[in-house]
Amino acid sequence: MSAINERRERERARRHQLIVTAARELAEVEGWEAVTTRRLAERVEYSQPVLYSHFKGKDAIVGAVALDGFSELAPRLRRAREAAAPEPGDALRAVCLAYLEFATERPALYQAMFVLPTDLKFASDETPPPLRAAFDEFVNCFSPDDDRRELFAEVTWSALHGMAVLSGSGRIPPGSQDDRLDFLVSQIAGTPAD
Repeated sequence: MSAINERRERERARRHQLIVTAARELAEVEGWEAVTTRRLAERVEYSQPVLYSHFKGKDAIVGAVALDGFSELAPRLRRAREAAAPEPGDALRAVCLAYLEFATERPALYQAMFVLPTDLKFASDETPPPLRAAFDEFVNCFSPDDDRRELFAEVTWSALHGMAVLSGSGRIPPGSQDDRLDFLVSQIAGTPAD
């Protein structure tokens, strides 16, 4: 690849990330309904055709934002798991808590990752590595000898998603989050609830 082509690729990657960052920031401040190609073009100071050369539409932008989110979530879950006490269920509880904190701290990003339509493939050979890495942190909370560890991880992730969405929308009281988390971990990991 020539130096000119390398420079063009670097510039394209920079523009791509600029658009993704602008979409995240706009969604966090005004919600996803405010994220339009016109608004993004104004924010990044590129024309709408330039945006369309990077993304086919809003779903593709949301997908890129979601992928960024998984790139942030996976290491956060790993740090939580690795810092947990060695008692049974402690790693799972730590990962669950880190997940719920992430959802609470970044509601628009969480929506992009789990609520809004994207072209990201879950649970397939086409699953992007950052998404798989986040899921694997749940899997790694269970014994490698257990053939059902991915099933346990899926059920845990599903329950956490429900807790995050229902708590975030005010449909369940946020003050009972620790009790719900203790119950979930005790049921999934087979440890007694506090």
